[in-house]
Amino acid sequence: MRRLRHSGKGVIGVDITSATVKLIELKRVRGQRRVESYAVRPLREGAVVERRIRDIGEVAEALQRAVAQAQPGTREACVAVPAGAAITKTLILPASLNDDEIEARIELESDKHIPFPFSEVAFDFQRLGLNERYGDQQDVLLVACRNQDILQLTETLRQADLTPAAVDVETFAMERAFDELRQQMPPGEEEECMALVDIGANMNAFHVLRGGRIVYSRDTVFGGRRLTDEIASRYGLSLEEAGLAKKRGGLPGDYPTSILMPFVETLVQQIGRSLQLYYTAGRKEKVSRLVLAGGSSVVPGLKERLVEETGMEVLNANPFGRMQVNPRINAQTLANDAPAMLMACGLAMRGR
Repeated sequence: MRRLRHSGKGVIGVDITSATVKLIELKRVRGQRRVESYAVRPLREGAVVERRIRDIGEVAEALQRAVAQAQPGTREACVAVPAGAAITKTLILPASLNDDEIEARIELESDKHIPFPFSEVAFDFQRLGLNERYGDQQDVLLVACRNQDILQLTETLRQADLTPAAVDVETFAMERAFDELRQQMPPGEEEECMALVDIGANMNAFHVLRGGRIVYSRDTVFGGRRLTDEIASRYGLSLEEAGLAKKRGGLPGDYPTSILMPFVETLVQQIGRSLQLYYTAGRKEKVSRLVLAGGSSVVPGLKERLVEETGMEVLNANPFGRMQVNPRINAQTLANDAPAMLMACGLAMRGR
């Protein structure tokens, strides 16, 4: 049994996906966050599968290249376990219990909350305040996962000469970054119900958020790698070159009609299906806008087709809209990469 570690100062947010490793360093300057450094480096296919590391050495090498490119001012890093690997529960405990007593209570009653041996568990908890119904009780958020999931991530960081400072859960990191997006909304609209579509290399994740909290999620096995592979094959490009080309467009021949548009139409259909399932599940809050994130969210034509299909406002996620940017960073390059940096940003925001 071990407690998950907290971070009390600035950290690098490290997002490890099936196609890339992304890192970003945030710093407080005169009370405002500033992007100090960042980098995105490609991964060999198969090194990470469904957010699980299969080749620690390959991922560590990619992280080392990212660190060399970014040259961050700290080596302390925060990573996240996939939401599916974590157990989260809200416990109702006596309000009189302090932190040590809460920890002892969780250990004593672990078989009620955690479906595997407590000796194999990493866990943490956070007080949420007094229970709304019972004034002498408090709500406590419990988060637990297997030690092996923590050890795999922290060992990867160490092999990349980074120091593990905190381990988060992807859901919490995403909510933290989305809260920064909400602050950019016009007054009165930040509490509206919004859908976030995170389009990764092999998966696209559909989340509905209300008041900054995820209330519904659905994953679909379809992502941008399919488009990248087809561009690379058709035009004789490397995967990295094809990844850049799919976002910028401008490829010769029939790229828009024969390659790009079928990909866009499939994505539009899947997002529409996720919206339908959200309402079918009995959710009453109407989704007011779509926010697109992930490396393939900026492919030409996607945003326009979603506006046409849904009638909603569609935005590209930019968690750095209110932040300062270190002059040594190319601001336009950061803006181009911003939709893909949501998770890394949410992890870096754990620091002060």
